[in-house]
Amino acid sequence: MIQKTSNISFFLFLFLMFSMSAQKNSRKQLEVERNRIKKEIKLVNKLLFETKKKEKNILEDLKDLNQKITIREQLITTINLELTSLSYEINTYEKQIEKLTEKLRVLKDDYAAMIYKSYKSKSQQSRTLFLFSSKSFYQAYKRLKYMSQYASFRKKQGEEVSILTKKLLKLKDSLAYQKQLKDTLLSNEQQQQLKIIDEKEDQQAFISQIKKKEKKYKKELRQKQQKEKRISERIDKLIKEAIAKSNAMKGAKKSKGFALTPEAKALAIKFEQNKGKLPWPVESGLVIRRFGKQPHPVYPGNYINSTGIHIATKKGTNAEAIFNGEVLAIQTQSEGKKSILLRHGNYISVYNNLESVFVGVNEKVKTGQALGKIFTDRITGKTKLIFVLSKNTTRLNPISWILKK
Repeated sequence: MIQKTSNISFFLFLFLMFSMSAQKNSRKQLEVERNRIKKEIKLVNKLLFETKKKEKNILEDLKDLNQKITIREQLITTINLELTSLSYEINTYEKQIEKLTEKLRVLKDDYAAMIYKSYKSKSQQSRTLFLFSSKSFYQAYKRLKYMSQYASFRKKQGEEVSILTKKLLKLKDSLAYQKQLKDTLLSNEQQQQLKIIDEKEDQQAFISQIKKKEKKYKKELRQKQQKEKRISERIDKLIKEAIAKSNAMKGAKKSKGFALTPEAKALAIKFEQNKGKLPWPVESGLVIRRFGKQPHPVYPGNYINSTGIHIATKKGTNAEAIFNGEVLAIQTQSEGKKSILLRHGNYISVYNNLESVFVGVNEKVKTGQALGKIFTDRITGKTKLIFVLSKNTTRLNPISWILKK
C-alpha cells in the first residue's frame, strides 16, 4: 500500500513539474518580449527625442510621442501578462509545497514505524529463530527472501525521504525567488504607469496646439503625401521600364514581370528562400512607419498608404544591401536626395532618402555592402531611411522579409 501511494505521489509530482515547466516557458517568452520592448523604448528616446532639432515641429513631435506611448503601453501589457503568469507559478509552487510537506510527513511516520519495528526484531537470534522455525525448505526460502526485500524496501524508503526533503527545499527556494521577481515587476509596472501619465499630458498639450492651426498643418500634410506619391510613381515607372527592357532583350511577349535569365532565376529563388532572414538595410534602427494603409498617427479618421517602411537611425548611418544583386537605377529627387534600386532576379529593393551614393548603375553588389549615406534632416534632426520592397511591380511588406529584432 505504501509503495502504491509512493508511485501515485511521484507521478503527481512529475505532472505538476511538467505544468510548471510549460508555464515557465510561456513566462520566459514574455520576459524576452519585455526586454525587447524596453530596448525599443531606449531606441525611441535615442533616435527620436535626443536628436538636435533646429526648430520645433509639432506634428513630428506628436507623432514621435504617440509612438513612444504605444510602445510603453505594450510594455505595461506584457508586464501584466508576466505578473499573471508569475501568480499562477507561485500558486502552483505553494500547492506543490503543501502536498510534498504532507507526503514527507506521512513518509517520515512510516519510516519511523519501520525503524522501530526493525529495532524490536533486530537481534540475530530472533532472525535466526524466525528462519529456522520454518516448517519446510520452501517456507525458509520465502522467509529469507522476505527479510531481504524488507531490508531493501527500508533502504529505499530512507532514500525517498532524503530525495523528497531536497525537492521540498528546492521548491521553497524557487518560491522565494518568484515572489521577489513579482515584487520587482510590480514596481516596474508602477513606474511605467507614472511615465505614461506624464507623456499623455504632453500629448494633450500638443493636440491643443495643433487644433489652433489645423488648416496650416493639414495643408503641410497633404503636400508631404503628394511628394511621397510622386517619388513612388517615379520608382514604379523605372521598374516597369526595366521589365519591358528585359522582355524585349529576350524576345518575350509583353509581360508584367521580368524575363529572367537562368542566373537571375536562381538569384530570385535564393532571395525567396531567405524570407524572414534577410538583414536590415541599416546596422541599427527603429521602424517609425509600417507598410500599407494605416491610421494617421496625428489626425484621427485620416489614413496614410505607406509603400514601404520608414526606419529611423543614427546620423551618419549608411544604407546597406539586403541581398546580392545589381544596381538597377539611381534616382535623384528635386531636393537632391537620392534613391537606389537594387534588382535581385525579379525582386527589387529600394533605398530612399539618401544624401549620397557609393555605387553606380549596373554595378554588382553583395549582401551588407554600403550603398549610400542616409540623409539627416537639419530641421527635425532625424536620419531616416525609406525602404521599399517589391516583386516585379507588386509591393511587399518588408517586415515579413527582414529579420525580426
